[in-house]
Amino acid sequence: MNMRLLPVAAVALLALSACNPEPEVISDRAPDPLESQLANAAPVELPPAIKATVSMRCQPGNALVFAEFFEGDKIVALATEKGGTKTRLTAPEAGQPFTAEGGWKLTGNSTAATVEIPGKGTLNCKG
Repeated sequence: MNMRLLPVAAVALLALSACNPEPEVISDRAPDPLESQLANAAPVELPPAIKATVSMRCQPGNALVFAEFFEGDKIVALATEKGGTKTRLTAPEAGQPFTAEGGWKLTGNSTAATVEIPGKGTLNCKG
């Protein structure tokens, strides 16, 4: 009698196993209420990396200028003292002069530049 029930039990188990081939996933993590908003959000643009950090000797007056040039050639951080407060200058397009409010202007690159600094006038600088 046990021999006749064995094939029937095997067929029943096979039929049950075909009902749900995926294992049930149980998580104790609460659903994220912002998940759909984050999935549909625009990609985030990272700030550009520093391309060059230079100190430049400028004339007249043998002055020093400290500059950080960023990738993309649209941003320069400029300071008049080592470790001093940096002023962020931006250019609308690569190759155009970098400017900031108050009369700051830098034309050039990390090896040679003309820098206009409020209170110091125009300086010709070389890195």
